[in-house]
Amino acid sequence: MNMLKKIVLPLLIASAMGAVSTSALAETDKGRIVYEPAEAIDMVAGKVKVAIDALTSGGDVENVAKLVKDALDASKEINANDKVDMARSRANNKLKSARNHLKESTQQSEQELRDAYKAFEDLKSLL
Repeated sequence: MNMLKKIVLPLLIASAMGAVSTSALAETDKGRIVYEPAEAIDMVAGKVKVAIDALTSGGDVENVAKLVKDALDASKEINANDKVDMARSRANNKLKSARNHLKESTQQSEQELRDAYKAFEDLKSLL
């Protein structure tokens, strides 16, 4: 009987923990699209490229700022590991700096956008 208690009780506890574990039941929200890290990086790099093209073609500063904001929002989808997250954070800082400098100097902002584009492209090597 004593040996039966030693076996059954731990099995009962383990099965109860597994049955109500939130990580075991984790799902994405309905309607939410989950991207692979490489796919998300390509998406963000594409959005940054669109912002660069809009800026070089003489687009409106407010429109370019919206495009940069879209790229910043999309960069939240890049989930891989800590190294990628740190590099993503640095690339986001370049995007934020470019957005802040848009009203002052479009040339400086364009260079920062190009640096951000290169930084996002370099994220692929960290995967």
